Amino acid sequence: MSLDKLKLNKRLHASMNDLGYFTPKEIQLKSLPRIIGGHSIIGIAPEGAGKTTTYVLGVLMRLKYTQDEAPKVLILAPNEERIAEIVDRFLTISKNRNLHIMGLKASGSIEEEMEDLIRGVDIVVATPNRARAMYLKLGLNLNRIQTFIIDDAEEMVKQGMQTNVRELAQSCGKVQYLAFSTVEHEKLHLMIDDFMPFAALIETEELGEKTVETHELMLYQVPNFTTKINLLNGLLRDDDVFDKVVVFVNSRLTAQKIGRSLHAKNGEVAVLHPLFHDDAGIDDINDFKHIPECRILIIANEGTSDIDLSGIPFIFYVEIPENREVFVQHMQKTSDDEVIAITFATDIELPEFKKIEQSLGKKVPIMPLPDDLVIYRPSNNPKEKNEADESHGGAFHKKKESNSKTYNLGAGVKAKMTMKNKKR
Repeated sequence: MSLDKLKLNKRLHASMNDLGYFTPKEIQLKSLPRIIGGHSIIGIAPEGAGKTTTYVLGVLMRLKYTQDEAPKVLILAPNEERIAEIVDRFLTISKNRNLHIMGLKASGSIEEEMEDLIRGVDIVVATPNRARAMYLKLGLNLNRIQTFIIDDAEEMVKQGMQTNVRELAQSCGKVQYLAFSTVEHEKLHLMIDDFMPFAALIETEELGEKTVETHELMLYQVPNFTTKINLLNGLLRDDDVFDKVVVFVNSRLTAQKIGRSLHAKNGEVAVLHPLFHDDAGIDDINDFKHIPECRILIIANEGTSDIDLSGIPFIFYVEIPENREVFVQHMQKTSDDEVIAITFATDIELPEFKKIEQSLGKKVPIMPLPDDLVIYRPSNNPKEKNEADESHGGAFHKKKESNSKTYNLGAGVKAKMTMKNKKR
């Protein structure tokens, strides 16, 4: 498929060919016509999918070059490195000496930048914090903004920039809004829905060409760490099914915390290489495999390598590892053992999990949360907080006996669990 599908003007078409772009990306095919048409969109695509080039082309197709002192396009980026990349992409693709684009610094004195802005700029690229500071000092005029772009929106959420993003967007009036992210989640919508409630959602997936053969994988999306513990407690309380379980976390300190938060009988929970001597610990995973009463082993990824997980039927990842290759290594199927690997991820962790899916070359099924899971919601009301925490991070509300072993794990997994119990 050629670039003709994008219907670029001759100058941009020639520029893209000169740069070695001959085939459009999926995100460009789906979203560029809407951008050029003036529509607001939310673009969801993985790293390297062409999101930046998409909006650069869209802006350059719509931009009318005038001697206006006020900028027409405001692009928000999470840091100076990203700002420099965006400015460079515009200059490289446009090849237009009349394009006035300015990347604002993330910190330091702003007087010199204010003078440059007054001379006239078409496009401003800045962090939300810097753009807001410049706006409050009357150095950034938002009255003529036509297109408002949020680049790396998930990183804005991660860094807590939501308030500044909303304030800037709402100060622009009625404009075209473009938000780009690697993931769509609740926190993203909390940031943008107030000013772009009717934006079209465009989502593309670009998985790795090679598919890794893995154990059966599942993903639970949860709002916070406390809810992760509640979910883990709820699932692991059935010791008939979860008789040998390994739980991975990122740090030894977190391993100790989870070990003390699990509702289990004495001797059922241990930590591999515990941080504190008074905690139940094991120094060799093979010892865990041969101790019948010990059914849950918590392992910290830090300083741990070459873990032999053979013979372990259930693996939990309560935290997304910093090194995705560690996850892929643990999830890769190397024998005929039936293994179920379950991952918990918050909205903030989803971008990293998307990268893992790219490495695996496939999507991991998202499982519905159990209906009676206690979702932890922080409260300023002491009474409400005590009621929420009365079981010290307890798992589920008490179930009826008839439903005590019902899990939202999917029919296939339930069948495997049933077969496992029949073999006893």
